[in-house]
Amino acid sequence: VQLQASGGGLVQPGGSLRISCAASGSIFSINIMGWYRQAPGKQRELVATITSGGSTNYADSVKGRFIISRDNVKGTMNLQMNSLKPEDTAVYYCNMVVDSYRGNRNYWGQGTQVTVSS
Repeated sequence: VQLQASGGGLVQPGGSLRISCAASGSIFSINIMGWYRQAPGKQRELVATITSGGSTNYADSVKGRFIISRDNVKGTMNLQMNSLKPEDTAVYYCNMVVDSYRGNRNYWGQGTQVTVSS
């Protein structure tokens, strides 16, 4: 199983950006999906999660600005980021709990850089 993140880049404060993550491999099902981020000199932190049933959870710092979504058929996940702030600058990592022939395991994508700057 591999996770591939995409869509990062440079955006001005107040702008929007969408990042995506796609799972590939011999997958039976995907349980919880989530986005985490790590800014320079800081620990990795939770941004948002979404269950297979569509229940979502957001960090307080992004509530009302970010929207997480998923496509259970395609095995993909998106994070729509609006009203971006400089403090949102970080490497964003996708995470999925995947059930495959190897059992139920936690997988990470390679990370995509999001930079919010004028």
